[in-house]
Amino acid sequence: MRQIKVLVVEDSLVFRELLVQNLNKDPAIEVVASARDPYEARDALIEHNPDVMTLDLQLPRMSGLEFLRKLMPQHPLPVVVISSLSDKVFEALDAGAVEFVAKPAVADRAQIEAFVRNELPIKIKIASIARISSIKKAAPLVLPEQPERKSDELIVAIGASTGGPEATMNVLKQFGTDIPGVVLVQHMPAGFTEMYAKRLDDECRVRVKEARTGDVVEPGQVLIAPAGDSHMQLVKAGGTYKVVMKKMPKVNGHCPSVDVLFHSVAETAGSRSIGIILTGMGGDGAKGLLAMRNKGAHTIGQDESTCVVYGMPRVAYDLGAVEYQEKISDIARRTYTILGKM
Repeated sequence: MRQIKVLVVEDSLVFRELLVQNLNKDPAIEVVASARDPYEARDALIEHNPDVMTLDLQLPRMSGLEFLRKLMPQHPLPVVVISSLSDKVFEALDAGAVEFVAKPAVADRAQIEAFVRNELPIKIKIASIARISSIKKAAPLVLPEQPERKSDELIVAIGASTGGPEATMNVLKQFGTDIPGVVLVQHMPAGFTEMYAKRLDDECRVRVKEARTGDVVEPGQVLIAPAGDSHMQLVKAGGTYKVVMKKMPKVNGHCPSVDVLFHSVAETAGSRSIGIILTGMGGDGAKGLLAMRNKGAHTIGQDESTCVVYGMPRVAYDLGAVEYQEKISDIARRTYTILGKM
């Protein structure tokens, strides 16, 4: 099996050497070059033609974000962004990066060990099979007014992983304030979901917030499960849908897990729900989506041609969990078509 050729771009000599040494211990990865700034990175790209690049956003001479914006139109390749807690990562994803990881604290040796031996290699392997393409941004839908709905009638549940921040943005930007309450799990590092929610809230017509236990699911609002050590579940209390966060072990390697959310939606809302599974590695959400469909819910899966990684939607499709398979630009339209018949 051919090794994944990696270019490491990091300004800190100590951290750069740490990344190179540990990544080279993985038999599936070969670090072919390292660079301390975008100018060295440009030369290394030409000389070594790597399969994947890791990119720190804080670089000398030119920021990593600016470099990414200049790079992708001319030399597109899978990029894994390494970043401290900053909303700049979402601009990097918008510029074409396929994944991001939270930079560990220098003083936390255990966190650094886990990062260089497990988290970063996994992200590099995922990025190496990602589809690099410019998916056309969907324009807001212009649809007839939907009948006014009560908050306890219908639910839309969405799950996504690699490539999901941009795919989810694409879908939510087409939703109007008449959309039923939306609950969402997006795999990402702890600390970033609140910033992602604020970014969506600024860009979309629907209201978007990071969820808290007891939040009521309301029409025109999206509740995003906070990344960390809890799973988000849908419950019904006093005739109203609410979400609760429960501390439980990881499911399918994730916390929060799409499967946990979808299973709770199947049990709580059943046929009064729509499930949507978007781009992502692995199979998280597939069994939960099948449970929803078995309870009478309508289900939608993103098609292969518009997925960054056709993993989760493929597993769901193969299980028979997907009722409609759509391009990312058509998922909102399909959702409204379904709602018009419910």
